Amino acid sequence: MSVVIDDETIDYVSILAKLDLNEAEKEQAKKDMSRMLDYIDQLNELDTTGVEPMSHVFAVQNVFREDVVTNGDESEAMLANAPAEKQNMFKVPRTVE
Repeated sequence: MSVVIDDETIDYVSILAKLDLNEAEKEQAKKDMSRMLDYIDQLNELDTTGVEPMSHVFAVQNVFREDVVTNGDESEAMLANAPAEKQNMFKVPRTVE
């Protein structure tokens, strides 16, 4: 079954795609879209009984883990490298007056 694409459909699709097509490009687009829809019709003829629907070729699943802190509070080790500290924070020179 050949699908016929009319000028109105091409105009609508070109507006959605933000394309400015001249008449020759519109005719080519009509032919291309008709061929694509014919191919999809061929795919609909396939017998898919017993085929399980899937979203991916491989079995994909999320691997979750517990959100557990493993490194703990190392603020003292980090502040050991600071040139100066104040109230358990880095002390830096003032940049804005």
